[in-house]
Amino acid sequence: MLTKAEFVAAFKDALPEVFETKVSAEKAYDAFCQVLADGIAKNEGVRLPNVGALTVAERAERQGRNPQTGQPMTIPARKVVKFSPAKSLVDGVNR
Repeated sequence: MLTKAEFVAAFKDALPEVFETKVSAEKAYDAFCQVLADGIAKNEGVRLPNVGALTVAERAERQGRNPQTGQPMTIPARKVVKFSPAKSLVDGVNR
């Protein structure tokens, strides 16, 4: 798995005419992540062509057990982020 530093370096190397330094590539990466987070926080979701879609889904309240005591407990409803990969991404992995 790529670390942030490795991803930023690869990003810079892929577009050297756009990113003269790793700092400029890292700023672009940080801005990209912020746009993703903002879109998800607004419950809008984000679609990235050739990558996939990030959407917000509701997870219902459900019964569970405390793993330490075995006591039944209610797990509250919450929102989760779901990722659906694009067909091209899935096809690339399965080659």
